Amino acid sequence: MHTNDKECPVFLCGFMGCGKSTIGKELAKKLGFSFLDMDDYIEKRQDMTIPQMFDELGEEFFRAAETVAVGELSRRKSTVIACGGGAMLREINSAIANKSGRVVYIDIDFESCYKRISGDSNRPIVMKNTKEQLNEIYNSRVPLYNKHSAFSVDGKGTPEEIAGRIAAAIDTQAV
Repeated sequence: MHTNDKECPVFLCGFMGCGKSTIGKELAKKLGFSFLDMDDYIEKRQDMTIPQMFDELGEEFFRAAETVAVGELSRRKSTVIACGGGAMLREINSAIANKSGRVVYIDIDFESCYKRISGDSNRPIVMKNTKEQLNEIYNSRVPLYNKHSAFSVDGKGTPEEIAGRIAAAIDTQAV
């Protein structure tokens, strides 16, 4: 990891609804970086929505597209990247992201995430699972988010407060 490179990309990971995009925009402002949402990036590259990819080509196709996106985005400087909820679960993706930049896990409880994602038709995994099943998915992912991240931050508070905690942790690491 390029902890001494203040321009290396920052990859935000965590469960759906943890605030990666909202916090990412605030963090980008604080760091003077650009912001990019990986799901939007993949949709533009594939010229289809994520639900379309899941329905027409399958989840495995989408996961492979995430790996390609991580590889491409890892070469960007001064960029905060909000990853999809599943992007940093794969060993290859986290290895690429951690080698080129910093992976930060936004740690927030399931109920907070669920309130934000419930009924969101742009999230195929949400639409195909009950609250109980989503809670099981959440619980299975948390150890991987922790394992595949350089560090985690508490996801409670305002987006500005959380972005401030991430920026401070990056400054500490970049010495």
